[in-house]
Amino acid sequence: MTLAIIGGTGPQGQGLALRFARAGVPIALGSRTEERAQAIAGTLMSRLPSGSAAITGFENTAAVAAASEKVIIAVPWSAHNATVASLKEALAGKIVIDIVVPLREGDPKKVAMPPEGSATEAAQAILGPDIPVMGALHNVSAVTLNALDQAINCDILVCGNGLEPRKKVMALIEQLGVAVYNAGDAESARCLEAITPILIRINISRAVPFTHAGIRIWPPDHAERDH
Repeated sequence: MTLAIIGGTGPQGQGLALRFARAGVPIALGSRTEERAQAIAGTLMSRLPSGSAAITGFENTAAVAAASEKVIIAVPWSAHNATVASLKEALAGKIVIDIVVPLREGDPKKVAMPPEGSATEAAQAILGPDIPVMGALHNVSAVTLNALDQAINCDILVCGNGLEPRKKVMALIEQLGVAVYNAGDAESARCLEAITPILIRINISRAVPFTHAGIRIWPPDHAERDH
């Protein structure tokens, strides 16, 4: 089941490609040019342990065509809508996983939500109701994803219209060895995407002794007894 990553040559896309390939998921790495995608794919493959799935570079449209079912959108917010619109025809029959956060230009500690309410909802509006768009992986540090010697230090929240595609995306992400939670329909992306600039603010603060923190759903100590 090949997974396409559009914007796969950026830091977040590269980290996800490494993590999924190591988990055994073949990756079609998409970029605006096939040459760049192939060069990055080769570099990433050199970092993977023996037995990992292949990462192969493609131009964006060809990467979508190579995907069995799921396509991750990992481009910068400034290119988000244009990229999604350009791939609309190719994305027919796929499940789109939108990880993009609309950070405010010049100030990544704040969001600049689009009229639709979130990047996830903007993609859904562009693609129409027949192509499900799931919002996920908004709050994971690219640095963490690229550090293969470290476990992913956060839980993953998935939202989007349609329970079945949501469950499929959750099952895919669980292969990364993380806890994944159903966060409801696409409107929830307004909250999930807005968490990212808060994390950025915390992680760059000199008042805390860490960087690249994520979020976790933490059950109460008595939860096991309640069950």
